[in-house]
Amino acid sequence: MDRILRINMGAEGGPKARVEPLGEYAGLGGRGMTSSIISREVPPLCHPLGSENKLVIAPGLLSGTGAAMSGRLSVGCKSPLTGGIKEANSGGQPAQVLGRLGYAAIVLEGSPGGQDLYKIVINKDGVRIEADNSLRMLPNYDLVNRMREQYGDRIACISIGPAGEMKMAAASVACTDPDLRPSRHAGRGGVGAVMGAKGVKVIVLDDTGFKARQPKDLEKFRDANKRFVEGLARHPVTGQALPAYGTNVLTNIINEAGAYPAFNFKGGQFEGASRISGETFAELETKRGAGPTHACHRGCVIRCSGIFNDRDGKFLSKQPEYETVWAHGGHCGIDDPDTIAMLDFLDDNYGLDTIETGVAIGVAMQGGIAKFGDARAAIDLVHEVGRGTPLGRVLGAGAAVAGKVFGVEKVPVVKGQALPAYDPRAVQGIGVTYATSPMGADHTAGYCIATNILKCGGFVDPLKPDGQVDLSRNLQIATAAIDATGMCLFIAFAVLDQPDTFQALLDLLNSFYGLELTADSVAALGKNILTMERDFNSRAGFTKEHDRLPRFFSTDSLSPHNITFMVKNEELDRVFEW
Repeated sequence: MDRILRINMGAEGGPKARVEPLGEYAGLGGRGMTSSIISREVPPLCHPLGSENKLVIAPGLLSGTGAAMSGRLSVGCKSPLTGGIKEANSGGQPAQVLGRLGYAAIVLEGSPGGQDLYKIVINKDGVRIEADNSLRMLPNYDLVNRMREQYGDRIACISIGPAGEMKMAAASVACTDPDLRPSRHAGRGGVGAVMGAKGVKVIVLDDTGFKARQPKDLEKFRDANKRFVEGLARHPVTGQALPAYGTNVLTNIINEAGAYPAFNFKGGQFEGASRISGETFAELETKRGAGPTHACHRGCVIRCSGIFNDRDGKFLSKQPEYETVWAHGGHCGIDDPDTIAMLDFLDDNYGLDTIETGVAIGVAMQGGIAKFGDARAAIDLVHEVGRGTPLGRVLGAGAAVAGKVFGVEKVPVVKGQALPAYDPRAVQGIGVTYATSPMGADHTAGYCIATNILKCGGFVDPLKPDGQVDLSRNLQIATAAIDATGMCLFIAFAVLDQPDTFQALLDLLNSFYGLELTADSVAALGKNILTMERDFNSRAGFTKEHDRLPRFFSTDSLSPHNITFMVKNEELDRVFEW
């Protein structure tokens, strides 16, 4: 990965591609690459859908190698949802394929002058950019099937659905899995809208003729990878719980902890949680001839994804993730697995962030557009978004806009982005992350659930404010670094608990690049990324007052613990003091 591919969609005479050396971006990958390019090259005050914004697509430092778990892709831009810097992260095949093709980043620049819609094909012959208006408003599954017919089964695709074409702030960027299903999404922050604003419908990747990237020291690399995989296999979360039940194993756990936000964050438990739990989904998937264990990209050894078949045994969707099950389930008062799987499929097909869309629908239910628990209404509302009706455009703009339009007082957003599936009153650490992350409310930015609830890497009482700032700070630093490697964030469970697994990760990086990284080096990388992101946001107009949760979390107590968010503002302002 020694090159950056820049594609100027607004070039005179039509879009043009150029390949350039890494230059000042040498040694960067994933979130480190996306945030560096955005912070240095994008004017912070530009309009997110204008020609000055850029969309950066970057595999991680270990993508395209033989390292296990190294297939995460970062997509970065100025967010049309938050107005700040954004990195959205996805699994799927594209990161591995891009790495083998030798590209450390694709940078989409400018805006096309006309109304044409483009596809970009990248393979051994180079880069081809073609206008193809026959693709207009195709949902992702139909789009990928057409690409498969044209370019064969060896491809991977990065695409947008109708939501991205309509530049909705909840629009995602889809990535295909090993079965060429567009079921993995860089969902958060409206990155799909920026891709739509660049006039790009799909990027087709084909690494036929290319081999895996080779390390500086092959023997040390193989040994490190073996130890790394063994560490993941022996940890109870990555070796047992996630493969057996997927991320939705958390539903019963978080509900029992009283941190499961039900009915638009009215309470911390949902009576129907067991009916949509990971255990229930896994049993149903197995009964219908599918299963809860599936890899979202080649090289994944945790295999926390799965396949959900409908009642007739036909593929409907990937196994819905925990966040999706909550956003379309407990948050909206829905406890039917088939409904939630259908909503997951529709989100993927139209190209929507399941969290933002589900929360927006729950807010709309709070505003009287439909009743909580009305499964049919929820499906109809997602179709409204996919069709781009006036109501659909309100919902597709995200939860904050929906709350304003429907006159809802309590809207769970930070920096304009919807909160995920953990109530910050019952998990105080994740509240710190929601409030202070440069990305807006984002559980993955500093996953305090690991320590607050699952007791990985120690234990900090989730119901008390003590220690939460330090916990969130350390996890935000570590997460930024992991996002730069291309590694799946779920490796953190084993890395936090098993020093030898953390050392194996360092050894993977060191043997591949010929480096001598230490734990301090990893922390420095994470701090550098966060500093760049916060600097961009500051120049975009963000202040410490934006690093706050909505007021109702501090004034309204949450059952069953009857607790409010208790971390003080002056403590939140200390998160990035290091």
